Amino acid sequence: MTTTVAQIAGIDISKTTLDAHLHPQAAARQFANTAPGIAALVSWLRRHSLRRVVFEATGAYHRLLEHELARAGLPMVKVNPLQARRFAEAIGRRAKTDRVDAAVLARFGALDEVQARPIVSQTLSDMKELLVARRGLVKDRVAAANREHVRCNPLLRRQAAQRLRQIERQVAAIDAALRALCLADPDLKARLEILVSIPGIGEATALTLLIEMPELGSIENRCVASLAGLAPLARDSGQHTGKRFIRGGRAQLRQALYMPALVAIRFNVDMAAKYRAFIAGGKPPKLAITAIMRKLAILANALLREARPWQDKSALNA
Repeated sequence: MTTTVAQIAGIDISKTTLDAHLHPQAAARQFANTAPGIAALVSWLRRHSLRRVVFEATGAYHRLLEHELARAGLPMVKVNPLQARRFAEAIGRRAKTDRVDAAVLARFGALDEVQARPIVSQTLSDMKELLVARRGLVKDRVAAANREHVRCNPLLRRQAAQRLRQIERQVAAIDAALRALCLADPDLKARLEILVSIPGIGEATALTLLIEMPELGSIENRCVASLAGLAPLARDSGQHTGKRFIRGGRAQLRQALYMPALVAIRFNVDMAAKYRAFIAGGKPPKLAITAIMRKLAILANALLREARPWQDKSALNA
């Protein structure tokens, strides 16, 4: 039977199953997390008038579902699992089962603040998977280097050295694959060229920006700082004015911007001047560096929005 009242669908994703719940109808179904199971779920959802479909980001387990929902044209929203958990606690849902989580996601999706976002391209999805693998290899490289340093046995030292060389080859192969994917896409190639024109931002950082924040160039500057976790948060109550601090956001993006901020302080005239102004105003160096990271992210967003490369102001005025 087709419902006429707009429903919110919540889907809890696990490795083997998909639990779906409709709000406010309170209908619930379980499907296998396989291609046929997802096809059956999409068919069931299409029989209802849907306002949005809400699910949590669960790494590899949600990718096929996300792709099929997008192909079916269903209004989907991928939410942060921590946000959904906090919402469950706020409405008094302490229990945690797949069925309960699906119902919570459906109720969470009923909030007007939860907005659907377009799915990223297949190219960006592939690049994201490569980037995650690269981060794992970098961690392995640090661990292997530490082991090589403390080994005394010649055999173990040779094995550690061999592992380091293997990791270097794998990292180089991933870097080449990332670059090839980016250059093969005309839009991504143009965006990459704009980002690397900014002093302090190299190709590795530019690729991370494109992958970790595909929204760059299409959102407001204040949203960029918030998504990156670089917007100072207030802690005020009554007469008390608390110390501002950054929290949340996309940690990998912040890590990618730290070294470019240090480089920009030295070689980007505008950023160097802003950094000195922060220090002269009594800001601690760490806070001043965070501010430069925020300005780099905002600058990248502005240049991508205007589809133009960075230009040296002093050269323009000369």
